[in-house]
Amino acid sequence: MTELKNSPVEDFDWEAYEKGETAGEMSREQLTSVYDESLNSIKDKDVIEGTIIALNKREAVVNIDYKSDGIIPMSEFRYNPDIKIGDKVEVFIENQEDRKGQLILSHKKARASRSWERVNAALENNEIIKGYIKCRTKGGMIVDIFGIEAFLPGSQIDVKPIRDYDVFVGKTMEFRVVKINEEFKNVVVSHKALIEAELEQQKREIISKLEKGQVLEGTVKNITSYGVFIDLGGVDGLIHITDLSWGRVNHPSEVVELDQKLNVVILDFDNEKKRIALGLKQLQPHPWDALDTELKVGDKVNGKVVVMADYGAFLEIAPGVEGLIHVSEMSWSQHLRSAQDFLKVGDEVEAVILTLDRNDRKMSLGIKQLKKDPWEDIEIKYPIGSRHTARVRNFTNFGVFVEIEEGVDGLIHISDLSWTKKIKHPSEFTQVGADIEVEVLQIDKDNRRLSLGHKQLEENPWDVFETVFTVGSVHEGTIIEMLDKGAVVALPYGVEGFATPKHLVKEDGSQAKVDEKLDFKVIEFNKDNKRIILSHSRIFEDEVRAEKAAERKAKRQPKKQEDAPAAAVAATPLERTTLGDLEALAALKEKLSK
Repeated sequence: MTELKNSPVEDFDWEAYEKGETAGEMSREQLTSVYDESLNSIKDKDVIEGTIIALNKREAVVNIDYKSDGIIPMSEFRYNPDIKIGDKVEVFIENQEDRKGQLILSHKKARASRSWERVNAALENNEIIKGYIKCRTKGGMIVDIFGIEAFLPGSQIDVKPIRDYDVFVGKTMEFRVVKINEEFKNVVVSHKALIEAELEQQKREIISKLEKGQVLEGTVKNITSYGVFIDLGGVDGLIHITDLSWGRVNHPSEVVELDQKLNVVILDFDNEKKRIALGLKQLQPHPWDALDTELKVGDKVNGKVVVMADYGAFLEIAPGVEGLIHVSEMSWSQHLRSAQDFLKVGDEVEAVILTLDRNDRKMSLGIKQLKKDPWEDIEIKYPIGSRHTARVRNFTNFGVFVEIEEGVDGLIHISDLSWTKKIKHPSEFTQVGADIEVEVLQIDKDNRRLSLGHKQLEENPWDVFETVFTVGSVHEGTIIEMLDKGAVVALPYGVEGFATPKHLVKEDGSQAKVDEKLDFKVIEFNKDNKRIILSHSRIFEDEVRAEKAAERKAKRQPKKQEDAPAAAVAATPLERTTLGDLEALAALKEKLSK
């Protein structure tokens, strides 16, 4: 920087000057030389120091001890809104005299010429500097520092989360340089760093005075899904979502809002990690303590379903007072079902108190108790022998489980499904969800189960079959299934019989096959077990035996009578009975076909 020259001229003749004799003993050239020597010796592109001698909204007048003053636009001083007359500023000599004879100065260029030196010095000395926030950019702000555009990250503006960045544009603030990249000419500054040191001291002071159970006033600083951060005046504490209210809270925003002031109680704190756990609900009495003392088991209460699970629903009967309705207490039905089949969150329901433990603050409720237990008068409503329509619920290998009404279940054993058809699995006879007519056979009140029958709705046709399928009678049948131990034979009117392999040999020695229609002789009839044993080979075997017996008898009789018995045997047809010949079976045929 060029030194200012401001020394007086020695031996100046002031008397001659007052008389108008300006030249005196000195020539004009000498005076001009003396005058020039009294001014600063400056050069274009120099950076010198000047003094502001005048200010207005548009420009500043700066004296640099030159023959004329310079003008600098006020826009170059916007980083420093406190500038005033008399302040010393650095200026850059752009032109000593333009066409109008004006001295042209620039404060901006003067700052820029030495900006990197100052920025590096500020970083090295941890110096606080001023900067002007020019505009927003992605992730933060652009700040004018010594004429250099520095980056201010959004996270470094303040210790509190910033919701509106635009309010900072156009402001002059204090900063610390936190990072410099010489290669890419990048500078990062922070305003947050200035207040963190002060906050750190405040935190230490506040934490040193903290006590568990102490009540403090704080301001809601941030709301998350898991809790609320409270500013306690330089120290942050967290109210976990479970400590906001005695009742259930889906999101903290349901209870508090940003910038809200509220009283909180200190639950715990960590001196090392400086974490403070706060509570809000603890300032209110526990709802269980305020629960009606007259409330007892058996009383009815109203509430709102607040939580659903597969095993039950939680009913809030008062803020912070909940009871569990187990799924087994939702219906008299014994079928395994989910609680969602009966209730949903938000339902307003009435329930009965089943258990009440004030010490452990637990309560179990039921809603099925609001309806009469259907098993109380089961013998009256569903007496033995009564007939009803039931809904098929599920199958087992041994039968069908049905429900006559909600809570009243019964079992139809597989043997009670049909009189005539041999059923291997109930799914062959009906399907889940179908309606089926039943008759009550037995009542087991203790185990809440009915024994039911379906075939009992019809008369037992085996009473009639006993007179038709007599041993020795012959009937036409069709082989419908071949098994290892024999064949299942379909007889008239839906009756099935069974023939062992040796009774399936035909007269030509071949074995009978599936779907083959043949005559079969009944060799065994068991009404109790509904079993008919058949034989095809017995038909021609009996004929052969009859012929041989006739021959033996003929040999013992005279020759003249030899032909008569044989002719009689030949003329005697095999016993063959058909159902159509019997009046009783004709009626049964019509009934079964229906």
